[in-house]
Amino acid sequence: MNSKSRLVPLLLAVAVVLGIAIGTFYTSHFSGKRLNIINTGSNKLNYLLQIIDNNYVDTINTSDLIESAMPQILSELDPHSSYISADEAEESVEELKGSFSGIGVRFTVQNDTVTVMNIIKGGPSERVGVLPGDRIIAADDSSLIAVSNHDIIKRLRGPKHSKVRLTVIRRAQKQPLHFTVMRDDVPVESVDASFMLDDQTGYIAIQNFGETTYPEMLTALAQLNAEGMRNLIIDLRGNRGGYMQTAILIANEFLPAGELVVYTEGRRSPREDYRTDGHGSFQKMPLVILVDEISASASEILAGAIQDNDRGTIIGRRTFGKGLVQQPIEFKDHSIVRLTIARYYTPSGRCIQKPYVKGHDEDYENELIARYERGEFFSADSIHQDGPEYHTRLGRVVYGGGGIMPDIFVPEDTTLYTSYFREAVYNQLTIQFALDYTERNRDKLSNFKSVEQFANYLEKQNIVEQFANYAQEHGLKRRNLMIQRSFPLINKNLIANIIYNVEEQSARLQYLAADDKAIKQALDIFKQNKAFPTANDKK
Repeated sequence: MNSKSRLVPLLLAVAVVLGIAIGTFYTSHFSGKRLNIINTGSNKLNYLLQIIDNNYVDTINTSDLIESAMPQILSELDPHSSYISADEAEESVEELKGSFSGIGVRFTVQNDTVTVMNIIKGGPSERVGVLPGDRIIAADDSSLIAVSNHDIIKRLRGPKHSKVRLTVIRRAQKQPLHFTVMRDDVPVESVDASFMLDDQTGYIAIQNFGETTYPEMLTALAQLNAEGMRNLIIDLRGNRGGYMQTAILIANEFLPAGELVVYTEGRRSPREDYRTDGHGSFQKMPLVILVDEISASASEILAGAIQDNDRGTIIGRRTFGKGLVQQPIEFKDHSIVRLTIARYYTPSGRCIQKPYVKGHDEDYENELIARYERGEFFSADSIHQDGPEYHTRLGRVVYGGGGIMPDIFVPEDTTLYTSYFREAVYNQLTIQFALDYTERNRDKLSNFKSVEQFANYLEKQNIVEQFANYAQEHGLKRRNLMIQRSFPLINKNLIANIIYNVEEQSARLQYLAADDKAIKQALDIFKQNKAFPTANDKK
């Protein structure tokens, strides 16, 4: 959107307000009334609403006007101050709370129909007999066909112990089935996976930093420790953040007593330091943290604390650069304003927040695209370190300017990308095929004892050829040369999706880990005993 088009709504709003003000002036003048407008911002805004309510040509719902205006006002402050309506408030925090009340299924929408991918073990749907592959076409008297994801979630979730009647279509059943499900607490796990990569190296993937992340992390660490873990990889790629305190608790497990993890400071918020207490159980374990351009906020707090304290090695690509602290302020109607009150700083003094221009949210949101176009995802030389220099505890140079630059850069690999693969993924044909394949073969696919056995079986099923035929039937023209070039990529994508449909995210990540370049780099670091940075290491 260009600057002119962005100004059109503002100009129209000014014109309307000016017209109202002029009309009000003449009305008051000829009626002998005087309007005493006080020229302070808050009073002018309140008075404007009064003028509109009293004099506007049509009936106006003032509450709706305020609801529309509040996001616009906050967007003029910074990219992360925001307004959340009462309807959206509860949903916005469910992911970080660690649970919600629902029917206990993981679903996707295929051909405008809700398709159950997995059932939460021991959950409400499993108890009444709902199965993976079932298609839910109605909840009570409301159709779920061709309905938005937001509305689907709203109809399937609800108060604990409330009931919902599901109408389900099941493969090989001629008539729809009906299940009455009593909603219950459904856990939302933020630790996606934890497993051993080899006989010494543990791997933990964290999806976000929520209320239950720290205890989930401790459980994963204990299990891996029992399996002989001597090195640890924490994967924060794709992790958009969450609660600061959770990141601090996790950092505390790996840092000695008295080390600074992060500090915050703002115009009305004095500097506050967050330090370790020395009770962590893994202070001397070799550690690697994986990050990418999506890793943000609490992810950057943890990565920055480990890097600035020279406690471990950061591998991947430059992180997002979200370092603004939001304080939630709740209104009586349960709507919430998340207002930026401070900034995050790493132990060396770096501000995590990348630069932004107030009121230019679109440019900020497109910044990752700009990085891609500059080649930052493919070459460390394309990243311009023009921020001020800072120093880690051992004196290594790190740079400000937003985000965390990894110690070891791993470029995004696009050598196997073709327009055929991009179109297949963009149109979700790979996901749809994987769902269809899973449904047709679920009985066979549910009997494997390990991810390795599962993957080996699928490797022999000529999956890519089956997909090419499926994709052509669904509008993607067959391009044999491109399919041949992208064969390993398509094959891996399809197998990973099928494993995910039958098992869970942990199994999918375990399969993908074998060819993950960042993980391979981390394993090399451990073999060379270089996970702990030294004063001689150069950034």
